[in-house]
Amino acid sequence: MPKITVAKTAGFCFGVNRAVKLAEELADSGKRVCTLGPIIHNNQMVEMLEKKGVRTAENELDRNEDEIMVIRSHGVTPTVFESAKMGGEVVDATCPYVSNIHKIVRSAYEENQVIIIAGDKNHPEVIGISGWCDNNCFIVSDNNELEKLLEYNYNFPNKKITAVAQTTFNANEWIKCQKTLKKVCTNAIVFDTICKATSLRQSEAEKLADECDVMIVIGGKHSSNTIKLADICSQRCNKTYHIETADELPLDEIRTAEQIGVTAGASTPAAIIKEVLIIMSEMQNPIEAAAAEMEAKVVEKSIDEMTFEEALEASLNSMNSEQKVHGVVLSVNRAEIQVDIGRKQTGYVSASEYSSDPNVDLTKEVKVGDELDLMILKTNDMEGTIMLSKRRLDAIAGWTKINDAKESGEILEGVVTEIIKGGVIVVANGVRVFVPASHATLSRNESLEDLKGTTVNFRVIEINRGRRAIGSIRSVLREAKKEVEAQFWAAIEVGKRYTGVVKTLTNYGAFVDLGGVDGMVHISELSWSRIKHPSEVVKVGDTVDVYVKEVDTEKRKISLGFKNAEDNPWEILKAQYEIGSVVDVTVVSLTSYGAFAKVIPGIDGLIHISQIANERIEKAADVLSIGQQVAAKITAIDFDKKRVSLSIKALLEPVEASEEVVEETAAEEAVAEEAAE
Repeated sequence: MPKITVAKTAGFCFGVNRAVKLAEELADSGKRVCTLGPIIHNNQMVEMLEKKGVRTAENELDRNEDEIMVIRSHGVTPTVFESAKMGGEVVDATCPYVSNIHKIVRSAYEENQVIIIAGDKNHPEVIGISGWCDNNCFIVSDNNELEKLLEYNYNFPNKKITAVAQTTFNANEWIKCQKTLKKVCTNAIVFDTICKATSLRQSEAEKLADECDVMIVIGGKHSSNTIKLADICSQRCNKTYHIETADELPLDEIRTAEQIGVTAGASTPAAIIKEVLIIMSEMQNPIEAAAAEMEAKVVEKSIDEMTFEEALEASLNSMNSEQKVHGVVLSVNRAEIQVDIGRKQTGYVSASEYSSDPNVDLTKEVKVGDELDLMILKTNDMEGTIMLSKRRLDAIAGWTKINDAKESGEILEGVVTEIIKGGVIVVANGVRVFVPASHATLSRNESLEDLKGTTVNFRVIEINRGRRAIGSIRSVLREAKKEVEAQFWAAIEVGKRYTGVVKTLTNYGAFVDLGGVDGMVHISELSWSRIKHPSEVVKVGDTVDVYVKEVDTEKRKISLGFKNAEDNPWEILKAQYEIGSVVDVTVVSLTSYGAFAKVIPGIDGLIHISQIANERIEKAADVLSIGQQVAAKITAIDFDKKRVSLSIKALLEPVEASEEVVEETAAEEAVAEEAAE
């Protein structure tokens, strides 16, 4: 069975990993994202990002409304960058190594120096670099081209020269170029700009290829650094295979090999490397297969993929005084903060390591010049970077507070950041606390979705061995409700007015929440007019002004009044009408003794049958109909008995009737009204 050896540096480099993470985090937070060109030279990763909604833009002008454009790790020219910013928000994911080259060539250009770039003139990284010196540079692909350039430009030795290399340039070829420059141009300043990860990856692949009879190089067919790896390996191992996915594995060659080496380009996802290793392991004995699968898991697992509890556990176990640093913000975008911590490495804080809130917008949290206390997660001297975390440092301090709160029963405050299966996540003091659904709301029928984004008070009720805190919002709400109720009942009195919210409706009235305690408005108290159902006046959720009519403190019952005295139609009638007034009325009902007509809303007056026409009529329907509007004279008002008498006839006969007729009519009307009641 063949022995499989995986290069330690196989897979994503820092710059590529950072660019991919930035795009993923932006997409996962619900933002519309596009990348300026494929974010990496790996079709599988580009397709995976497309499924998350990350679109590949053809150029800086190819963007939709509200899209955030991510500049990939290769970098771009300053002209392209400024053009992209004019179209909307831009997140710069340029690799720190590439950004450093931009600064070098810009400075040399401003000093009018000769600039030489070793690299592929068609590669986006080199195109971007040349843009920082307005393309006033010379690009060579290898040492032979450099020698020809120097031979043709015989005056170069007398000029100031700055030379840089593409970050993924062949390390051995760059050494040759450096020797040529130092020999011919003694004034040349040569910068070692090949990414240390690339250099180490190449030297490791070279050594591995010398020891193996089959080399597997995993990575995109258009990936510059992967192509160079394949070229280096093929010079030392005749059976070198450059594959993009596990489907391209040369299984026949693998079965007959004794030593197999595996390496991968800087833009190759860990998942693809893992798949390749697992398929190869299936041809081995169980022990070797288990070892290969374990190695595949190690390749795929990273500090960024830990659960919060795992990360916190690791942080608590490894935290020491040297891990805590103080940094100053150098730049910030929605997904990442760059900080200076007083060391040679560049510090980075991702959005996920700044806050537990998945929707955090770093541009609203910090600004250039702000100072932050941070925790070192991972130092990479080879790449000159330090991964930092504010969230975990806060969590360590917060964890102490969480533990103390559990013991003391202290009520804590936090923000609900997620709705998950079985409950919600509350972040307090930088620590994620799980609150089960049964403990999240005051009653079980309340929606958990309404809690998202809100600030809540809770109590820690349990901490398990996995450093997972469990809290209860309901226990705090219940205590608060009891306290509110006690204060309410101590202060309530008849006549006191409240502003409440209609909670429920029944056939006989409306229940109003007065702030933790409910009172009822009877249907007769909702309107001065007769109504059939409370919904004719109010609906659930309405804010209403009410006053206390009756209180039963023993039974905890409150009767509420809703009608305002100034809206009483009899008061309106008294103020605006008098006996003898002529009004336009609307017939609302017909009876055997006359008709009732609406004088004003809430008051109907009786038109006795004898007051409808000049002549005697058998029934009111012979002259009037429901809904008909007529002019009538108010002949009598009894405010005590709530009665109004009307007459159409009085307007038809200017001559007043005799007292006997009037008295007789009045008596008939009284009998009619009593019958109506």
